[in-house]
Amino acid sequence: MRKTLLLGLLLAGTAHAQTTLTVITHDSFDVDKKLVAEFEKTNKVRVRFVRGGDAGELLNRLILTRRAPIADVVYGLDNAMLPRARAAGILEAYRSPALAKVPAAYRLDEAGLLNTVDYGLVALNYDRAAWAKTGLPLPRSLDDLKKPQYARLTVVPSPATSSPGLAFLLATVNHYGEAGAWAWWREARANGMKVVRGWSDAYNKDFSKNGGKYPIVLSYASSPAAEVYYADGYDPKKPPAQAPTANLFLPGSTFLQLEGVGVLKGSKQPALARKFVDFMLSGGVQADIPTRMWIYPAVSGTKLDPVFRFAEKPETKPVKASVTANPQRLVDAWVTQVLRARWGS
Repeated sequence: MRKTLLLGLLLAGTAHAQTTLTVITHDSFDVDKKLVAEFEKTNKVRVRFVRGGDAGELLNRLILTRRAPIADVVYGLDNAMLPRARAAGILEAYRSPALAKVPAAYRLDEAGLLNTVDYGLVALNYDRAAWAKTGLPLPRSLDDLKKPQYARLTVVPSPATSSPGLAFLLATVNHYGEAGAWAWWREARANGMKVVRGWSDAYNKDFSKNGGKYPIVLSYASSPAAEVYYADGYDPKKPPAQAPTANLFLPGSTFLQLEGVGVLKGSKQPALARKFVDFMLSGGVQADIPTRMWIYPAVSGTKLDPVFRFAEKPETKPVKASVTANPQRLVDAWVTQVLRARWGS
């Protein structure tokens, strides 16, 4: 009788054991917990989120653990990182039916290695109030930005560990060519431009709007809208005349970044992983993420919060195929030619 009771308890415990789906993301990921709870209830699963660092760190971590995957799904890899992720074989193709609602120009991969969830426009921002105190005119070109009076007022995230940092690197290579880009970066750094590990460090710590010393920062064209949204006393019925920050669209400095979600090869829960991919392209999530992660939803027809009138969409220069073919080679070259190079050597 005791054995029968023990067996019954074990079976009951097994029946109530909950399946876990592990989703690894970059550090800026944010989705309404109510939407996640609804997904969990519908699919009888517990979703466990793992922060993987900035997007560059996230990709490195996934490649290092590809023989023993640490998650089932990944969100946050982008168009600059897809070539390396594809070469490393860390993704399992799954094309969500919802991808049909994403414009062809914004699709990362038709096979579904990464399904586009959102897009952002990487751009330089400046702090209006802090800039006014400098007494300087705004820079008008990247050539201006590398000069001492501007470089020493600028902070950017590293291309080696940050997705917007990599996007900016690709933009400069696209604008100047490789040799010209390395020369630009070396001169800008020698003249005081600060390079930090990730976007969070650059924007939340070093940018003057958030208490830092640098009134120019690499961020997104939608960041001014976020500054309005989070301002003390913000009333959507009485919006301010302008945002406290603004974009600095220097020719050759902007980059269209496409972020996606994909199933990791070796996932222990492949069916649920595919459902989570669909979830990220669902109407509820698409409507939610713009005012959480301050990017644009990929699915056509998704309504934006009115505060996005403070965001801007600059014209982006077409990127040469040779620039995006092997971004990691360019990162490696940047480390050698810029980080490790001695000025004037």
